[in-house]
Amino acid sequence: MGAPFGAPGSTCHAAGAPGYTKRHVEAAHGTPPRRVTRGRKAGKAALTARIAIIGAGPSGMAQLRAFESAARGGLEIPEIVCFEKQDDWGGQWNYSWRTGMDGYGEPVHSSMYRNLWSNGPKEALEFADYTFDEHFGRPISSYPPRAVLWDYINGRVSKTDVRKWVRFAHAVRWVKEVDGGFEVTVEDLRAKTTTTERFDRVVVATGHFSVPNVPDFDGIETFPGSLRHAHDFRGAEALAGKDVLLVGASYSAEDIGVQAFKMGAKSVTMSYRTAPMGLDWPDGMEELPLLERFEGETVRFSNGQTRRFDAVILCTGYLHKYPFLPADLALDSPNNVYPERLYRGVVWEQNPHLYYLGAQDQWFTFNMFDAQAWYVRDLILGAAELPSAAERLQHQGEWQARFRAIGSSADEVRFQADYIRDLVGATDYPEFDLDRVVDVFLAWKQDKKENILTYRDGVHTSVMTGTESVVHHTPWLSELDDSLERYLSEPAEDETARIVHGGASTESAGH
Repeated sequence: MGAPFGAPGSTCHAAGAPGYTKRHVEAAHGTPPRRVTRGRKAGKAALTARIAIIGAGPSGMAQLRAFESAARGGLEIPEIVCFEKQDDWGGQWNYSWRTGMDGYGEPVHSSMYRNLWSNGPKEALEFADYTFDEHFGRPISSYPPRAVLWDYINGRVSKTDVRKWVRFAHAVRWVKEVDGGFEVTVEDLRAKTTTTERFDRVVVATGHFSVPNVPDFDGIETFPGSLRHAHDFRGAEALAGKDVLLVGASYSAEDIGVQAFKMGAKSVTMSYRTAPMGLDWPDGMEELPLLERFEGETVRFSNGQTRRFDAVILCTGYLHKYPFLPADLALDSPNNVYPERLYRGVVWEQNPHLYYLGAQDQWFTFNMFDAQAWYVRDLILGAAELPSAAERLQHQGEWQARFRAIGSSADEVRFQADYIRDLVGATDYPEFDLDRVVDVFLAWKQDKKENILTYRDGVHTSVMTGTESVVHHTPWLSELDDSLERYLSEPAEDETARIVHGGASTESAGH
């Protein structure tokens, strides 16, 4: 999953202390936000409002699902218009071979690449209202490939009629505050026309893993080999036989590194700025401290060592960038689990009619987006009450203090679980055992420490259904086909899979 892939993003820890319990959450929050009893009709202002959702990736799809769920439950909802600049929904999961510019001359949004498999267990991101069992009708493995996860998130919304709310190939150019609402200027990329419409609320659901952070290094212009940011990486096949440098020490570097190893790279070196990932890398993979400069194809590192490379991939993260928003509405934050200026992680401090979904660094993904979308929906419908500006600032201060006290990645996972618990408790989103999801995350981290090449062959149990996943028919290291068809097929078990699954080989069986 990796930073742009729907699982943990890069971690940013402050010095500090222990994990958090439900008691800590209640102490930090005080009284939960008041919620209107289900079944009550929304207020007249909400019903006559127009709601703009910018982006139809996983966060925007969650917002569409939230409103559809309310309508299905008998509530009247306002007019919903979702603007999506791509030709289909799915955001990052809408894979494109393109890099740089798309067919409309717009910056390519997706950072997905061929043979990308989830780098976190699916049991940690499962929807509470639409399980993997419901979608596939049978148990599947814990670490499915990109096409399978896209099929899952697409399947949930495709069972409804929310697509009618989405205007595809529509790029939002500008959002302007006017008289208690917003004017939204949008370009129809197919018709090549530009229009401006009035909306009462705006939901920003564009994500923040599509604008690459590209640092400069002394001498980088002298490097003669392949040089790109991870955003433009589309497959490791061309790295076979090459000496590869990955600049970065988070999930993109980790996953592209093992992809390069899997596809036959001669060597893989990962350069870290503050601390190494510290995993038990196989022969041919190593970590070195931050590079100091390039000297042609030779790179010098801060510990004095040098290496020669054929290819360099900058796994240096992404920027919060919202070119359609003026500076006083645009989130400008490091990538962390509790950005400033967002009440409950979603409501813009200076204008509570502007909302952000998925703006946090992410351990939880799909189900966190749901919790946020359900809460935003209830604020818009009047089913949840928004506290005063002073109360919102106090609440943000309390959570910021907790954020600054995070001392480890395990604490950070628990922090985000508590954040989701707070939102779920304020809405009718189905409750689920977040502590057990935390346990899944921690088991996953331990599995990676034990073997970074085989952790994807492990199994976990669904928190939503109790179903244990199955072992995939082919070990991840041997599987070169990431298609949905191959994944769901039942091919004859090869020798490698037989050994991994604990069966006897044909030779040991006397054949």
